[in-house]
Amino acid sequence: MRRAVAMLGFTITSRNLSSLLGFRFSPNNNIPTWPPALKLSSTSTAGYKTRNRFRVMSASVNSTPVNENDEQVSQDSKLLNAVNDRYGGVIVEVSEPMDSALFASVLRDSIAQWRHQGKKGVWIKLPIQHVNLVEAAVKEGFWYHHAEPNYLMLAYWIPEGTHTLPGNASHRVGIGAFVMNEKREVLVVQEKTGRFRGTGVWKFPTGVVNEVCVSGDYRCNIMSRIYFLELFYLQGEDLCTAAVREVKEETAVDTKFIEVLAFRQSHKFFFEKSDIFFLCLLEPLSFEIQKQESEIEAAKWMPFEEYAAQPFVEKHELQKYIVDICLAKKDRNYSGFSPVPTSSVFSDEKSYMYFNICDLNGQ
Repeated sequence: MRRAVAMLGFTITSRNLSSLLGFRFSPNNNIPTWPPALKLSSTSTAGYKTRNRFRVMSASVNSTPVNENDEQVSQDSKLLNAVNDRYGGVIVEVSEPMDSALFASVLRDSIAQWRHQGKKGVWIKLPIQHVNLVEAAVKEGFWYHHAEPNYLMLAYWIPEGTHTLPGNASHRVGIGAFVMNEKREVLVVQEKTGRFRGTGVWKFPTGVVNEVCVSGDYRCNIMSRIYFLELFYLQGEDLCTAAVREVKEETAVDTKFIEVLAFRQSHKFFFEKSDIFFLCLLEPLSFEIQKQESEIEAAKWMPFEEYAAQPFVEKHELQKYIVDICLAKKDRNYSGFSPVPTSSVFSDEKSYMYFNICDLNGQ
């Protein structure tokens, strides 16, 4: 699935665009008004209507307001479109430009309606091009829940007392790649940036499981008078895929993911978030090294004993455990967790479950 990422660029004045885009501006507030040819039909089912029966803007075009009996609310009401979530709350996704004062008024009416319906949590997803609505929502009691490159998620709790809404994602996921050739040489790098810059430390290729940007385009938002860059990227990367990718990016060596050897959890690591680091075993499929110029100072195959003898490795308990685990895997019967594609009740899409296949199969 492709998602749009909006990244703020530079500002322009709305009047400079009026002749180009055909908008008319009111003399007092510089807010563009629709020309007659673009007036919206009173029969539209998206959004809400004003008292004169013409629809002004919509917060979502994918749903209609519902009452406590899950029936459609009269379109004469100034209410934001919302869909019910599975936990007694509602979700609003703003999809069209809206004046902030009008949004505040409609939001207050919507909250009153949701309170009457007995709703609990309220989620408002604001794409970055609708940043002008953030202040109005915060003044009504909404708080920041999380942000992505292309949107801000706001939350609100209607009942009295402490809310039970889930918190934002709490962990970042990283990988370290243990790659050894038939000469018992391990693939190692020295980094140009970060805490190891200039230390002379040789380390395994490492990285973060992330999202992959694939394309982009420029768009213009008239209401907020800004340009933004719209990118499309794939949501979600598998752990095993990330490990292979990081090795390829940093050293140009092709590898095959074998298994997870161990993992470590730490807290208050990256912007006060927790971190889970997976030590992964990969099998080399190529051996010629070409270092990544932007991030890697040097890369090479190093005898494993030389790697283990580094003062940095000998000094830190975590690094010593990593050495012991890697040796146990190569020289003894240590079994890690292999990725197995599985489906679940939550989705027919395959995801990976990692477990000890050898012991499971009695090998």
